[in-house]
Amino acid sequence: MSAVVASGAEFTANGFAGARTRLRLTRRGRVVFTTLGALPLVIWAALSVLGAGVAAADDAVGGPGASFEYVTVGAGDTLWEIAEATDPGADPRVVIDDIIRLNGLDSSVVEPGQRLALPAAN
Repeated sequence: MSAVVASGAEFTANGFAGARTRLRLTRRGRVVFTTLGALPLVIWAALSVLGAGVAAADDAVGGPGASFEYVTVGAGDTLWEIAEATDPGADPRVVIDDIIRLNGLDSSVVEPGQRLALPAAN
């Protein structure tokens, strides 16, 4: 390749061929660069999960604006008794599962004074 020197700058047939500098990122720079690149993906995933939870809850409880009956648990009451009273014709195990999912309970243990939303009887 031929080089032409004009006013202190060096040119080649392809253009300027001055001192080449290489971009070097420090560890901190790589962390920042990776975080900024991954941020849209993390936001999208969070919104997808939160949005899907609302849609699943709407499907599980009969859609938006559904109204429920509520019962306050008395001393000695069990979910089995509440399920039988709520829907006598249904399998109490299914009704108990619906009550647990509807109220976000961790187990089938209920405390006196606890207010529970009941699923609509079929």
